[in-house]
Amino acid sequence: MIEIPSNITKADIAKLPTELFNGRIIVIHSISEVEKAVNYLKGFHILGIDTETRPSFAKGKSYEVSLMQISTDDTCFLFRLNYIGMPNTLVDLLQDARQLKIGLSLKDDIQSLHRKHSFEPRGFLDLQNYVKELGIEAQSLQKIYALLFDKKISKSQRLTNWESDVLTEKQKGYAATDAWACVRIYNYMEEIKNKQGFRVTKVSI
Repeated sequence: MIEIPSNITKADIAKLPTELFNGRIIVIHSISEVEKAVNYLKGFHILGIDTETRPSFAKGKSYEVSLMQISTDDTCFLFRLNYIGMPNTLVDLLQDARQLKIGLSLKDDIQSLHRKHSFEPRGFLDLQNYVKELGIEAQSLQKIYALLFDKKISKSQRLTNWESDVLTEKQKGYAATDAWACVRIYNYMEEIKNKQGFRVTKVSI
């Protein structure tokens, strides 16, 4: 039986070593590359998904979603939506109910993507709802990951310019880690649910 705390403090997270996706990261910045990437992703039943938007530091100024990350357990594609928009092949993937697309706070991501192109989201699973039903109170990706794997996901790149001509290695690593972490969390919880079993211990923070 695996014991999982229900929550964790930011102070405890700060003490943990940093996690970083170490698989393949493929940046998609032309429409010609999209179909090949989507065809590859269609070969997987479970995908992690996330988005990034250029931050605005001026009152009343906002930007459209810049990047969509879709990851398997070892490969993450970074779709630069500010260059390619939302091609039909990408829209079809988001509407394909045969694939489980796992993210966190998906309502916000889906709303952002809708501003690029309308679509009917199918096959989406929000980790916030998923872990809550299992008794885990933590709701941020950073906290959930720390509870399960004793590692922290750095958020240092979150407010960087996601519309830069060239994404830095740190930006790419950050973006890929967020999407991949969703896959790892889901796979781990499904495995221990079905094999070892687990118990959530109530923690007050």
